[in-house]
Amino acid sequence: MSYNTELADLLFPEVTISPIEIFSKYPPRILDKSAMVTRFAPSPTGFITIGSLYATFISERLAHQSDGVFYLRVEDTDKKREVDGSIADMIDALNQFGIDIDEGPTTLKYESGEYGPYTQSSRVYIYNVFIKELIKQGLAYPCFCNSNQLQNIRDFQQTQKVTTGYYGQWAAHRNFTLDQVKEEINDGKPYVIRLKSPGKITGRVIYRDLVKGDIIMPENHQDIVIMKSDGIPTYHLAHVIDDFLMGTTHVIRGDEWLSSIPIHLQLFEVFSFKKPEYGHIAPIMKMDGDSKRKFSKRKDPDAAAKYYLQEGYPSEAICEYFMTLISSGFEEWKMKHSDQPYSNYNVDICKMNVSGALFDINKLNDISKDFVSRLSAEEVLDRVLIWAQKYDIQLYNLLTKDKDYSIRIFNIGRSSSNKPRKDIAKWSEVKSFFVYFFDEMIDSPTSRSTGDLPKTIPYGIAKQLVNDYLEVYDSNDDREQWFEKVKDISEKHGFARDMKLFKKNPEDYQGHVGDVATILRITLTGRANTPDLYDIIQTMSDDRVRNRLIKFSSE
Repeated sequence: MSYNTELADLLFPEVTISPIEIFSKYPPRILDKSAMVTRFAPSPTGFITIGSLYATFISERLAHQSDGVFYLRVEDTDKKREVDGSIADMIDALNQFGIDIDEGPTTLKYESGEYGPYTQSSRVYIYNVFIKELIKQGLAYPCFCNSNQLQNIRDFQQTQKVTTGYYGQWAAHRNFTLDQVKEEINDGKPYVIRLKSPGKITGRVIYRDLVKGDIIMPENHQDIVIMKSDGIPTYHLAHVIDDFLMGTTHVIRGDEWLSSIPIHLQLFEVFSFKKPEYGHIAPIMKMDGDSKRKFSKRKDPDAAAKYYLQEGYPSEAICEYFMTLISSGFEEWKMKHSDQPYSNYNVDICKMNVSGALFDINKLNDISKDFVSRLSAEEVLDRVLIWAQKYDIQLYNLLTKDKDYSIRIFNIGRSSSNKPRKDIAKWSEVKSFFVYFFDEMIDSPTSRSTGDLPKTIPYGIAKQLVNDYLEVYDSNDDREQWFEKVKDISEKHGFARDMKLFKKNPEDYQGHVGDVATILRITLTGRANTPDLYDIIQTMSDDRVRNRLIKFSSE
């Protein structure tokens, strides 16, 4: 028996199968050549950020637009940093943002797909099979150095003015004999497994990135750790094995991983695995005063993807906004295909901007308003109720008390116009926009409205106008009949019947019909700016309108 085989059996006696047997359980996927297999592979160390969601969205689009597969893999090899509940939060976030997973964990207990387990902590035996094989081939070895020994090596390298690290002649345990290894193990010394790197200090890696183009980087010459002393593999090793076995064709990730490319490509070569194509995207930036900066998990509430769920942004609006960041051509396409879903537009990652995209919340709001405006009143109500049941139970109770009334509210300015109102960007705005429709939420709109009355109109005259309107108010009036009555009242009290007359001779009038409408608007809603006043009156019940007019006129 060779030295390498004896060493492998000594370190991994429990591993009794070969990589070939693993391969049989993970056959190549039967897909078209153009189909992409992509993944979202988060570490459960906290909440999913808007940047991670952005990269995940790109991966999902590439897979599904090519009739491929998009899967979720939980990379939980760093148990010390794991945060309870983060896996469930990530799964929930993907579901709520409409990012469809074909394979992977669906809950904490269940997963779908034939290439699992999709949680790395459940795949340790698989990794050990491949680590043992590396040792048998003389491509890996145990290292017993503690932190002090590693620091001493580093300090000496610095005095010699050579490249620091654990490699070549500086790899103290690279050429240990079997007896030396046994002695260290018998003494109870902890050890890691290191890759015996075939790289050279002067070597270079020529690599074509999907986003950044051709890149030349130093080759990895370090004997990196591939298994930690606790028996858990490092991310570097685990993700290479998993991506190969799961048939990953394209990896989209943040450019903070770009420096790891030489290590990852080397591992694929060492294993003789077909490597995926990598695309590294710059982080999403935000404005901070006059300058751009990265989102901060600690300082920025809007760095968390769940922030946008809590605010009530429709998932489609978030995805449409992501499309504008990915491709400069999406907005033009959307203008020509406003009735089509964003998913009909194909993402070309090779045409992405190399520099970091600026997250513009105002633009997101505009896109979201446009999306909401295209929904029917029934669809808006359904979506608001789903959101409110989780985040605003008071609003949920109000809207479910009389669903027909709620639908009429959301239908204002929506069904009868070629240009529907674009006032709602997120469901958290609904209550503040439409609270005046509910008596339970507006104790006395008139008591708060007097300060908003046109300053040129005395309060006494405003009361006279409201009294006169109350006398002629008829809920059966059509729009033209209603407006003629408002004009008549205006003229009776010295207000111009229309704006043209007022603009021509403003000194002849106390104001114009628009000022009178504003008084009625404030009387009924407590606000100077609302949707169409006639539509509001028609939406409110006859009793509600009369009671509010009477309340104002009697104060």
